[in-house]
Amino acid sequence: MLVKKHITRLATLALLLTVAVAAALLWRHYRATRNLPTPSPRDDTAMPALVVPDGTIAVKAAGVTFTLAPVEGGTFLMGATPEQFDPWESELPVHEVTVSSFLMMQTEVTQELWQAVMGDNPSRWCPGRHRPVEYVSWDDCQAFIAKLNSLTGKRFALPTEAQWEFAARGGTRGHQYIYAGGNDATTVAWVKENSDSVTHVVATRAPNELGLYDMSGNVWEWCQDYYGAYDSLPQHNPQGPATGKVRVSRGGNWRNEAPYSRVADRHKLRPNYRGDVGLRLVLNEP
Repeated sequence: MLVKKHITRLATLALLLTVAVAAALLWRHYRATRNLPTPSPRDDTAMPALVVPDGTIAVKAAGVTFTLAPVEGGTFLMGATPEQFDPWESELPVHEVTVSSFLMMQTEVTQELWQAVMGDNPSRWCPGRHRPVEYVSWDDCQAFIAKLNSLTGKRFALPTEAQWEFAARGGTRGHQYIYAGGNDATTVAWVKENSDSVTHVVATRAPNELGLYDMSGNVWEWCQDYYGAYDSLPQHNPQGPATGKVRVSRGGNWRNEAPYSRVADRHKLRPNYRGDVGLRLVLNEP
């Protein structure tokens, strides 16, 4: 009788092991066919000290402090200016744009800040307190902004595409660099060529002329605008098309080759898309 029970238990264990192995194989196949991210080990590496341009302000929300640097308004040429090698057709025509002054977050929104505001961390690619939050849709970002504004009493927003490019180019202090802060992508951005296939703690590459970090590389960044073709006429504080089905993303990311991180490069995504995209915010009225 004892022998029979022992055999039954062994058979049950063998069956459970077979099921577990089969489930693991099926999940691996599913992940491979759907190209799902494989989470990285959690990283608590500290964020380095940031440069502090004159006029920088600090904001505290749900126990987490972040900083915004001033971007003095001005006029610039938006799109595929001569240094922007091998541009996409969508970067043309080059056109004159004037933007008013605003404040912009020095770094991308971190997972720590998102968790503090929203109560969860949606990031699936590379967990880590000081890494940029990712796997957030444009719609998710609007919910985050609404909660952040409620907590702080301020009026944060995603940058317009024009604000984003003006700031990435260094604003009125810009030097016509290819990338945000320089012509060598690996010194100012985490891109495919140097990222080891993971995002990195924010502000661990050199900043641009305005003290903004990771405007090129690390994660794509949502903009407020609907995506649309450029107009050759001069514009003042353009807001993008009035309607549309896709939104603008900018800056390239850790998975893409360096040219996708050029300051003029632009892409479009459906507002419910979640993937290798994060965000940074602006204040138009401090």
